[in-house]
Amino acid sequence: MNPTLIVSLIVIGLLAGILSGFMGVGGGVIMIPLMVLFLGYSQHQAQGLSLAVLSVPVTFLAAYTYYVNPLEGEAPFSWKFGIVIALSFVVGGLIGSKFAVAIPQNVLRKSFAVILIIAAVKMFFTK
Repeated sequence: MNPTLIVSLIVIGLLAGILSGFMGVGGGVIMIPLMVLFLGYSQHQAQGLSLAVLSVPVTFLAAYTYYVNPLEGEAPFSWKFGIVIALSFVVGGLIGSKFAVAIPQNVLRKSFAVILIIAAVKMFFTK
């Protein structure tokens, strides 16, 4: 691997990790566009690599930090809820990936962009 590629990979990982830990956004929201822009990956390649990166060990430490540092007067989140959601996420991820690999890249990329826009607008205008 050439040094520029290594630096690009490190920057993508750091930005995704920092923003994921700081804002709770899925690292894929950050990594996928960066992989398309900086690595020249197709939408399919970027989504696949993002899923490979976002495994349990990557997110556990950030989640643990939130668990042990709840806001004053709040209980920490429920690990039981997290386990149920995670197991459902595994099934949903399998189903979603089966659909995604069957969709042309331009449709997949536009669908991804629409979801990001809807989420951004909703978050911006919600009090």
